[in-house]
Amino acid sequence: MSLSYLLFAGKYSIMTSYFANVFLYIFLPASIIGFFVMPKKAKKYFLLAASLIYFWLVAGKLIIYPLLSILAVHYFGLWLDRIRTKQTLALKEAEKEEKKQIKKSFQQKSRLVLGFAAVLHIGLLLVLKYSPFFTENLNSLLEVLNVSTRLEVPSYLMPIGISFYTLQAVSYLFDVYRGTTQADDNIFRLGLFMSFFPQIVEGPICRYNQTAEKLWNVTQIDYHRFLLGIQRILFGYMKKLVVADRLNPFVKEAFDNYASYDGPMLALGALLYTVQLYMDFSGTMDAVVGMGQIFGVEMPENFRRPFFSKTISEFWQRWHITLGTWFKDYIFYPVTMSKPMKKLTGSARKKLGNHFGPLLSGSIALFCVWFCNGLWHGSAWNYIFFGMYHFVLILCGDIILPAVKFFQTKLHINPEKLPYRIFQILRSAVLVVFGELFFRANGLRAGFAMTKIMFTRVNFTALNDQTLRPFGIDTKDLFIVGVAVLLVFIISLLKEKGIDVNERVAGQNIVVRRIILYALIMFIIVFGAYGPGYVPVDPMYAEF
Repeated sequence: MSLSYLLFAGKYSIMTSYFANVFLYIFLPASIIGFFVMPKKAKKYFLLAASLIYFWLVAGKLIIYPLLSILAVHYFGLWLDRIRTKQTLALKEAEKEEKKQIKKSFQQKSRLVLGFAAVLHIGLLLVLKYSPFFTENLNSLLEVLNVSTRLEVPSYLMPIGISFYTLQAVSYLFDVYRGTTQADDNIFRLGLFMSFFPQIVEGPICRYNQTAEKLWNVTQIDYHRFLLGIQRILFGYMKKLVVADRLNPFVKEAFDNYASYDGPMLALGALLYTVQLYMDFSGTMDAVVGMGQIFGVEMPENFRRPFFSKTISEFWQRWHITLGTWFKDYIFYPVTMSKPMKKLTGSARKKLGNHFGPLLSGSIALFCVWFCNGLWHGSAWNYIFFGMYHFVLILCGDIILPAVKFFQTKLHINPEKLPYRIFQILRSAVLVVFGELFFRANGLRAGFAMTKIMFTRVNFTALNDQTLRPFGIDTKDLFIVGVAVLLVFIISLLKEKGIDVNERVAGQNIVVRRIILYALIMFIIVFGAYGPGYVPVDPMYAEF
């Protein structure tokens, strides 16, 4: 199992991963036992202390970042709340003709406070995460223009999880500004919401109204929830250790030395990377949700069986759900509901009709979402390309939707029939895998080079131990992965049909339940990727 994780600061931590031995055998059990024995009133403070200790063990002195963020968010939220209170009092005492001007004046103040707070948080993230990327590209531009001046590429210490807790902070401030959330005057409750240790590494990106009160009002550990949590954690560990980590040598070799292989092997590498990424990220989310269940907190789900999606748009409604809804609520809707976009939609609707008219302004908002989505994942051109790739796919899907429905009617195709649904699912999966190739590629040029090889160097090679040897795995590894993937597929299919396997297992008698749990534990122990010669694989989304 993973023992360490390389931080941006360039130092090793003994406990960044939820799959590290130190976390699994020491920190998590100590947290559960400590939480269990604490008096009810002290449990929330214990969770806050455990969360801050976790972050300190992970990032050391870089804990100053989330602490300052919590402090800033707390006081900015109270500031926005005071402005609203003053506005309410002023409106009560004002004459009818004065109210419009009063609202405008206070709204301007609120926007200034919100803008300053958002720029402070997003600006810090941009500087820490993206200034090296922008500086390098600016230097490249200066070189093309034959300008001798070169800027020094900055290097900053950046704590793990900053992309996640920054979005939580900004969402809280926006919700307070909008009046959908009341500013929290308790800095400890707000701090627990932002720093709860199961979510700090890879999310999910929670909203204040989703988890803050649940975390603050935690009760004693319930046996049924504890059982559900343990089952969910084990299922996540199986995904991560048996599938994702076992596939890592193949994926790394295929992407690092792509020029040495033919197209079909690179296509297989792209497919296996997609499987690896899903198993790694969704497995971590299973562990996170399971930990939340143990402490009595229902975390928002981040995956809803995305590979059953019939369109790319549906896929992104099922994958990394909390990030998608964040972009929708705080970028897509504000852009589409802005006055210029409303005006554009109105005029476009008159000229282009009810379908294509709104698409004009919607496409601008969609572009903003996917540009930000690509850049959020990393400061490299292949991530931006990844975002633009999905922007084009989703936009094209919206544009041709009337034509698709027309041909379905003319050809008497029932889109609800199983063969057509399978076709849609497979088509969407192929498009997703192609996008993930660029997502994983070592740069945009490498992504295009791999694509060219896939379509020009088509030589099929039998998959046996000899051909797989350069990739660091063998046919037995692929067989084990296949068994685990089949298990995940069956459980996902049952859940898609409304059957919660986790609840069903928890509801069995103790003998059946223990047989299932021990079988899962043995499967992880026997087939998990760890031990001598194993290179620990860090949670993949932690680096974003």
